[in-house]
Amino acid sequence: MSPRPYRLGQRQAATEQTRNRILIAARELLMSDEGISGFSIDAVARQADVARMTVYHQFGSKTGLLEALCDSLATSGGMEQLASAFRQADPFDALDTYIAVFARFWQADRLVTRRLRGLAALDPEFEQVIRARDERRRKGLHVLVQRFEERQSPPALQTHEDIVNMLYTLLSFECFDTLAGPARPVEEVVPAIQRLARAALVSGKAM
Repeated sequence: MSPRPYRLGQRQAATEQTRNRILIAARELLMSDEGISGFSIDAVARQADVARMTVYHQFGSKTGLLEALCDSLATSGGMEQLASAFRQADPFDALDTYIAVFARFWQADRLVTRRLRGLAALDPEFEQVIRARDERRRKGLHVLVQRFEERQSPPALQTHEDIVNMLYTLLSFECFDTLAGPARPVEEVVPAIQRLARAALVSGKAM
């Protein structure tokens, strides 16, 4: 075998190791006592024991680092399971699955997620990334509500957008986090969220 492909493979492996080390460092900083106040590109570089420019070389920008961190959290939180919700024939079952997948995702790195969303309230670049991710959740809900409306008429006095907005709020991290409180796992509030979501679909009122 030519040594060139071998060296290329070694460089790629080293690049992946550096990239993973930086992402781990970012997570560790967000979980530290300083939390969002101590989070910056410089701090991530110091935590990962790399040069500041290495972070930019790997991710291109602060936004690129956040995108990669969100992707990593989505992978570890099992977000690929969302596809199973859209394979459900019954729209109520599909919604229940959608909610359960998001609950597991929110629970997987709850402190990191809470602090990322806190950063989004302070930093426009972070806010842009988090908002784009949230809009993906909204688009999925549009699809699910549309499937429900194809089977029966929407609730009186409630538009498609009204129902999507209610479900979008119910499935937010903030809603799960508040209902779970400091002691309960997020999964324990899933049945209540599912009941509220079904009520929103049937009556247009989350009661």
